[in-house]
Amino acid sequence: MYNRALYLRAAEDLRPNDKQWEAYESTHHCVLLAGPGSGKTKTLTVKLARMLSEDVQDPRGIACITYNNECARELETRLEGLGIEPSGRVFIGTVHSFSLTQILLPYAKVAGLGLPDEFSVATRQQTRAALAAAHAKVVAGPENPQTWELRMGRHRRRFLNRARPEWKTDDPQLSDLVEAYEAELRALALIDFDDMPLLAVRALAANKWLRNALVAKYPILAVDEYQDLGLALHGMVMGLCFSAGMRLFAVGDVDQSIYGFTGASPELLRRLSERDDVEAVRLGLNYRCGSRIVSASEYALGETRGYKAPDNAHEGTIYFHPCTGGYAGHAHYLIEELIPEIRERRPDLNLGEIAILYPAAFLGDEVAQAATANGISIIRTDGNSLYPRGSRLMRWLEQCAMWCCGGWRSGRPRLSRVIGDGARVFHEGITYEDARVEFQRDLTAALWDRRDETLGLHDWLASLRSDIIRPRVEQARSLADELVILDEFIDRLGPTGDVDDFPLGEFAGIGTGLDRINLSTLHSAKGREFDIVILFGADEGRLPRNNATANEVREARRLFYVGFTRARHEIHLMHGQFNPSRFVTEVRERLAIE
Repeated sequence: MYNRALYLRAAEDLRPNDKQWEAYESTHHCVLLAGPGSGKTKTLTVKLARMLSEDVQDPRGIACITYNNECARELETRLEGLGIEPSGRVFIGTVHSFSLTQILLPYAKVAGLGLPDEFSVATRQQTRAALAAAHAKVVAGPENPQTWELRMGRHRRRFLNRARPEWKTDDPQLSDLVEAYEAELRALALIDFDDMPLLAVRALAANKWLRNALVAKYPILAVDEYQDLGLALHGMVMGLCFSAGMRLFAVGDVDQSIYGFTGASPELLRRLSERDDVEAVRLGLNYRCGSRIVSASEYALGETRGYKAPDNAHEGTIYFHPCTGGYAGHAHYLIEELIPEIRERRPDLNLGEIAILYPAAFLGDEVAQAATANGISIIRTDGNSLYPRGSRLMRWLEQCAMWCCGGWRSGRPRLSRVIGDGARVFHEGITYEDARVEFQRDLTAALWDRRDETLGLHDWLASLRSDIIRPRVEQARSLADELVILDEFIDRLGPTGDVDDFPLGEFAGIGTGLDRINLSTLHSAKGREFDIVILFGADEGRLPRNNATANEVREARRLFYVGFTRARHEIHLMHGQFNPSRFVTEVRERLAIE
């Protein structure tokens, strides 16, 4: 039984916004079209709480599919604030996690997918080896087989139904490579990341009983960031919601579709919202950005959407910084002149409220070097960070570190949350109550004995790996890559590694908004917000890239728009003096004639 008072109180905050309330009151298929800062996550979580309490009878539940693990964690945290603890009734996770845990692991054998009985998820090393073997058989060219990986992935995700003749006629060599690659994996009883949703869609399409089984368990499907999730997820929605009777509540924004290279398409969300049997609700207020940033964001997007800031919103400011020299010089200007100017103007500002965003990770290297040379602390969330920020295991270890570095006193995070999140990371090895109790006991003892922020991170990680992590990973079929990530990080911190060991307290601060500047690619910044955003490298040839197609230019503009709308109070656009991005030029020219 959920505490209805909590979500009913939260729902009252939605009532003044007619569109949020309309979505909250919807009782059929609903698509919430939600622009930046529009309160979509709050609307989604309160709606989820209501549907769980009022529309779904125990033991049935709700499945909520998100774009990445970070989004899933945010939803879980907000639902916890509404009195909804994680349970078997509520699935919150990525489309890959949903496909693996709710379809493939329980039903692959009876669904006739032809998978080995005890299949596992391939590590990165195993997928590379499989691609190399397949390349040798099908292509046999002199180039690096890994150069085919991106093309092969797009080709696989494009064809949900390989019985279509186009599978063999559009690019026969690429199709043969895909089939050879998958055969290499299957011979080792493996599937890969892309296999998860593709096989799940195939299973759902071929088995009506499977669709009915999922509807019986989850009569409602919620989808966050629909525009980013691609053709496989769209196929699931069509089959489960418009054939089998599952109710849909989807949230997304076509203007924030920035993952075309993975197969995502804004057109899928647009078509879904235009269906006659779907109620489409568009949120029109931007509660995040200052009013001037909101109006200028339409210039950044190149489209009129009619978004407005609330009447009581602050104004916000847009700054332009043409820089001479190369990116190293731009970075030193940013760190040595721009950041001090901001801090002098806003002396109470925490550095964690500043984000430096850029189109490519190598640009972050320049900023990181300049920051280090000037003694400014940073935290990176791009491809060149200390470890992948999307790693479930590493993010959970950050939580454990936070508990050991004072959380055990303050309750932030609560030990029960750390244990619960860990149980979800290792869920395949904690399937029975006895195993859960053992995990809780072992983890509590391990963390209690390591409550010291001065401990070296290398030894702290190595001991948890030995005592807690390794035994559980060995019982899981999808965590091998996570263990590789941890092992590589421990090695980097070791005596022969390339990173100096640092105290546990510093690790605990990663990602928690402490006094360190955020460095991120534009892609990785999606869904986040900061007081001040500095868009570094906003140059023609970077945004968009040189020789971009028309579709790539449109996506680059959406990426620029996403970065622009991360800012609450200030957006700073940095570019070469004689080479500003066409998007920067357009914003500047439009502002000049207001």
